[in-house]
Amino acid sequence: MQRLAITRMVSRSIEHCELLHLQRQSIDVKKAIEQHKHYEDILGEAGFCLLRLPELPQLPDSCFVEDTALVFNEIAIITRPGALSRRPEIESIKEVLSPYRRLFLIQAPATLDGGDVLSVGKQVYVGLSNRTNRHAVSQLQKMLNPFGYTVLSIPFGGCLHLKTAVTLISGNILLINPDWVNPAAFHFDHVTVDKSEPFAANALLLNEFVLYPSAYPKTLKKLRDAGIKVRTVDLSELAKAEGAVTCCSLIFQFIGEKERNR
Repeated sequence: MQRLAITRMVSRSIEHCELLHLQRQSIDVKKAIEQHKHYEDILGEAGFCLLRLPELPQLPDSCFVEDTALVFNEIAIITRPGALSRRPEIESIKEVLSPYRRLFLIQAPATLDGGDVLSVGKQVYVGLSNRTNRHAVSQLQKMLNPFGYTVLSIPFGGCLHLKTAVTLISGNILLINPDWVNPAAFHFDHVTVDKSEPFAANALLLNEFVLYPSAYPKTLKKLRDAGIKVRTVDLSELAKAEGAVTCCSLIFQFIGEKERNR
């Protein structure tokens, strides 16, 4: 089995992105593109097969592909983003994922952003937010329970997505901001972010290390002190669009051509 990372080029209209918890700032689009390219390069260096999708100029948030789909070993689920402006993004993602997985679609009145879903083994935690509602939790349960998954709704606050508040940094350790989500909701060990860095809980677990924003040095030290191998990346321009390291890719296993022909 190989691992695929799907990414999408930064939209030239990213300055018109959706914002919920941050004040709008000027985004250096050229710098954002360069930072995103570096992010992709790190994924490639980590051994992932990269599938870089073309820019969608008319869709400002479209580089944040995580919100458009959930990919499990058995199926992929196409989301129904909570922001109306983001719903056109799902059409191209359906085409891209269809060769790799059987597709299920979230239906109205459910709304679901992928950034609100944290999977830890067969446990699937769904954050209830302005973008994700209880109808989505119910639909996910029906889709995933036959494959042995348990889907749990999680309240949180203070940030855009559940994975702004908590992410997986090893097989059984979470990185969490306890001011935004209750650690007791998860039955796993955890590292807490430094209080001066509330947005520091978003990390991307790759093959042998965690990819982590360079903007949070105090929490970075806590991760390294806990024995977590970390590589940093600067995504400061995308952070102005409420983006982070998990947002910019869809990562999953697939059968490569050599394995298929055995």
